[in-house]
Amino acid sequence: MIKQALFGLLTCIGLTTQATITLPALFGNNMVLQQQAEAAIWGSAKANATVTIITSWDKKKYTTRANAAGKWKTTLRTPKAGGPYDITLSDGELLKLSNVLIGEVWICSGQSNMEMPVKGFKNQPILGADDMLLEADDTAIHLFRLERAFTKTPQADVKAKWEMVSPQSAKEFSAVGYNFARILRQRLKVPIGIIQTTWGGTPIEAWMDTAGLKQVEGVKYPAANAAMTKNDPSVLFNAMIAPLLGYEMKGVLWYQGESNRLQPEIYAKLMQAMVGQWRALWNKGNWPFYYVQIAPYQYPNGRELVPYLREAQDKAQTLIPNSGMVVCMDAGDQRTIHPANKMIVSKRLAYWALAKTYGREGIVYQGPVYKSLTIAADTAKVAFTNAPNGLTTYGKDLVNFEIAGSDKVFYTAQVKITNDGLFLFSPQVKGPVAVRYAFKDWPEGELFNTDGLPAAPFRTDDWEPKK
Repeated sequence: MIKQALFGLLTCIGLTTQATITLPALFGNNMVLQQQAEAAIWGSAKANATVTIITSWDKKKYTTRANAAGKWKTTLRTPKAGGPYDITLSDGELLKLSNVLIGEVWICSGQSNMEMPVKGFKNQPILGADDMLLEADDTAIHLFRLERAFTKTPQADVKAKWEMVSPQSAKEFSAVGYNFARILRQRLKVPIGIIQTTWGGTPIEAWMDTAGLKQVEGVKYPAANAAMTKNDPSVLFNAMIAPLLGYEMKGVLWYQGESNRLQPEIYAKLMQAMVGQWRALWNKGNWPFYYVQIAPYQYPNGRELVPYLREAQDKAQTLIPNSGMVVCMDAGDQRTIHPANKMIVSKRLAYWALAKTYGREGIVYQGPVYKSLTIAADTAKVAFTNAPNGLTTYGKDLVNFEIAGSDKVFYTAQVKITNDGLFLFSPQVKGPVAVRYAFKDWPEGELFNTDGLPAAPFRTDDWEPKK
């Protein structure tokens, strides 16, 4: 009897480990599925085989059929947040997924400031990294970090695996993404899955599919005989976004733009086209898209165009439904493009998510926004929205405001905070017509609402950039 039981157990184990069902890396042990959703799952099996799936949270049995090529896809109804659970699949042979959590799933993407891991880059640290790793013990946060890849055609899978948070796994993960997940976990009290798909030094065009790129004039393409690089249009979409399409998630975080600073005139439309096409391909409506305006830094080239890139990022909010922009003009670094303070970025992304996506009332998520300019003799009066309790500098001088007359020559303005906004004046400008704030590559933002959120750079004119 004991031998028979042992043989049965070994047979079951053999079936589990030798299953003919194969799944993309997204579906594996430790994965997180979006709660209360029709979550898609797909894979391969024997040709024309019947595939059954049993979910341990409700003991429900799902049945689907593989096509002649062995491909299959179905959806699972997920419950409220919880776990761990198991998912058992079979096409005659068993495959069991363990430690599956149900919670909130987010994707973080972009270039190096999103990619920058908790351990930092060489000679470029993350502020407070050791404390982050000291506290990296919440096993209800799971991480999925894609290996870098670029391809000419869309791929079906990636190199990655779901991992529970630990000091070792968190060390290698996006500091912005990990801390965003940690904040959501603390506030929502549910499991969090965070997916990282990033590559430093890459332009937005590389993250867009060909259909999205066709919507924008002015996109540059390499010569037909040129060797493929990571910066070519669509190559990162093909390898690092396409395999994720259809995976049920709550929203996307985006931190990119530095590599597009020389083309601000089309960047807002590129963002609009990218998000629109991603949403169309996911086919899950207008999920939240929260992104970060590029931080202050003294760029080695193209410095005069950087503020126009930030302006394009700001404009994108009006073009992309259900989007929001984090401003970090107070958290840059003159000497490195990778500011150390990533926690402030994560917090501000979380403010947007908690307030707008999860409906947490009372959380302020946006700083002062330029509303209007009026002129009274030699004084410019600037009004703002999102500052119901007024403005502050927290004791700093306002040195980033400039004022100009019809000659388009800007001078540093003397600024006074009033009950209605700001008064600006310069003895060199007798008839002001335009005001700019922090409209340079490297300003240290000093204007906030009393909730502590900074104002984005802005200008009241529409003058062309100096060539």
